[in-house]
Amino acid sequence: MTTSIANRLAAVRAEMQTANLDAFIVPRADEYLGEYVPARNERLHWLTDFTGSAGMAIVLKTRAAIFIDGRYTVQVQQQVDGELFEYESLTETPQIEWLIDQLGANTRIGYDPRLHPFSWHTKAAQQLARANIELVAVSANPIDLHWEQRPPASTAQITLFSEQSAGESSLTKRQAIGTRIKADGADCALITALDSCCWLLNIRGSDVPRLPVVLGAALLHANGDMVLFTDLAKIPDGFDAHVGSGVTVRSEASLAAILSELEGVKLLADPNASNAWLQLTAQSHGAHLITGQDPVALPKAQKNSHELAGMMACHIRDGVAVSRFLAWLDKEVAAGRLYDEGALADKLESFRLADPIYKEPSFDTISAAGANAAMCHYNHNNGTPAMMQMDSIYLVDSGAQYLDGTTDVTRTIAIGKVTDEQQKMVTLVLKGHIALDQARFPKGTTGQQLDGFARQYLWQHGFDYDHGTGHGVGHFLSVHEGPQRIAKNSNDVPLLPGMVVSNEPGYYRANEFGIRIENLVAVQHCQALAGAEREIYEFHALTLIPIDSRLIDKSLLTTAEIDWLNAYHQRVQQTLSPLMQGEELAWLNKATLAI
Repeated sequence: MTTSIANRLAAVRAEMQTANLDAFIVPRADEYLGEYVPARNERLHWLTDFTGSAGMAIVLKTRAAIFIDGRYTVQVQQQVDGELFEYESLTETPQIEWLIDQLGANTRIGYDPRLHPFSWHTKAAQQLARANIELVAVSANPIDLHWEQRPPASTAQITLFSEQSAGESSLTKRQAIGTRIKADGADCALITALDSCCWLLNIRGSDVPRLPVVLGAALLHANGDMVLFTDLAKIPDGFDAHVGSGVTVRSEASLAAILSELEGVKLLADPNASNAWLQLTAQSHGAHLITGQDPVALPKAQKNSHELAGMMACHIRDGVAVSRFLAWLDKEVAAGRLYDEGALADKLESFRLADPIYKEPSFDTISAAGANAAMCHYNHNNGTPAMMQMDSIYLVDSGAQYLDGTTDVTRTIAIGKVTDEQQKMVTLVLKGHIALDQARFPKGTTGQQLDGFARQYLWQHGFDYDHGTGHGVGHFLSVHEGPQRIAKNSNDVPLLPGMVVSNEPGYYRANEFGIRIENLVAVQHCQALAGAEREIYEFHALTLIPIDSRLIDKSLLTTAEIDWLNAYHQRVQQTLSPLMQGEELAWLNKATLAI
């Protein structure tokens, strides 16, 4: 493989020489700038063999470097040839500054404008210009020119998502968003988030792993009319009637021509979500760019009653599937039968596959035994899956895409005996989980303001965790949905009724163990406060799966926290027990006993 990678580097350098470039940048991204990238668009992997979800390679004339974050410091050394690529930090070594140091003045850096956000282009071009370095957009990506046996593009037909499940027609949605576009002073908006396009049209797709969307982009006009740019062969019978009046479908190849017709048009575009090529093309043909966030993001995040009903229904069925897996796991451990992380992930999915409207995982399952769980975004597919060990902790973070909703849950499981220290740390994490679950907060509160609820008990003992506490989740869409978040340094987006977010504090001790307890919760109006002077919200737990009480030190819990756990487990038992039987039901009854 090293030989082929060396040949690929040589091919890229040959294209650089032809274009008189001193460097070429290869991000782990495609033109849609989403979290998940189809195999056809995994350009960083083609060039380096690196399979991580974040990274960047920079090719110089005689050297190359790969930039990765802390999750991948071990993996990158296993996958990427250190003789061909230097290893650099994605977070601690700013790539543009690194390029300036390496190249100096009067040099030219090539990049594919379709693979970078417009905001990145603007900042990079300004930085480089101050150093007298030119940022050069290539018309054809060198990797695409030399990628033999490139995986084919998806040919899967668009799925028409029922209006009953969506709770609103496409026409109503488009007109409402159009009103927002007009209020922002724009004539139309560039919609490039794949889930936004699908939500607007009440469609779904199979073009991207783990994400039920269709590849494409759209222009949404202030009157609600919309032009969808996608593969015309994917349009199913009945599409026009389903989406309603005002929708035109064009091929993605026609995007450049349509953007060139926007002279004088006030175009609303998100510089962080849309690629540079789209906005630069429109701007170069006389469009007036209006900077703003995706106007679909916030309405999409606030689920209506139909969407919430689907989320609740799928979480009950998912609760049964995961509980059946946990029952099986306890039985196997008791019999002394231990498995590797990959086999466990596959077994978990086998229970979800029994659901006729299960589609696929909502992300790659994090099946982490022992010390591997200390890497909070561990993926057993990136190496040899480890064997579970007796007297340890097993962490499993998984989710599912169902036709009626999306799930994401993490449970930390005792495998045999656990130590007092492990129980202490699990209990501190649980206390934070309960505190956030029980939070009541006034309208206008952001996730940043709530983040400390989940960390406070860890902080009091000198501990913390390095990931966010919560992310938004879509309705049979992205498991990582914005704009809402719960994190130390999240954004200023208030949490609003109908939003679904995760509640997932954790703790990770390097080379020993990892802990995370994650439920999805929906934001709702708080009805229990009589005489409240302000509009108050609270969370309602959607996830219904037992929390392993063998890992809990009851002495560290208050009476109110014990009551919360017992009430949660009573709800789990009452909801799931009619759907379980035999040994699995007996396991559920035991796992939900009051402590």
